[in-house]
Amino acid sequence: VQLQASGGGLVQAGDSLRLSCVATGRTFSSHVMGWFRQAPGKEREWVAAIRWGVGNTYYSNSVKGRFTISRVSAENTVYLQMNSLKPEDTAVYYCARANRGLSTVANDYTYWGQGTQVTVSS
Repeated sequence: VQLQASGGGLVQAGDSLRLSCVATGRTFSSHVMGWFRQAPGKEREWVAAIRWGVGNTYYSNSVKGRFTISRVSAENTVYLQMNSLKPEDTAVYYCARANRGLSTVANDYTYWGQGTQVTVSS
């Protein structure tokens, strides 16, 4: 499985961005897909996750109500719609596939995309 993340950029506070993560190779089927982010000097932080099959979604408290994770099965793509962006959302964002069930721990994710930079100016 290869994951390719894209959609990052430089925006102002209050703006929106949509990140995409396309998978090639084996499909997601019943797996959990997640988005993480890592700011300079900080640990990788779980942001959101989705159960691919049923579509249940989960969010960290820091993004709940502002970010939406979704997937399009036919495209093998998972999205992260980010609204009302804040400077503290600035980070490299990674998509990843969990090797078991739902988890907020990075070590529980096996496959990772290369990351896409999101910078929010104040």
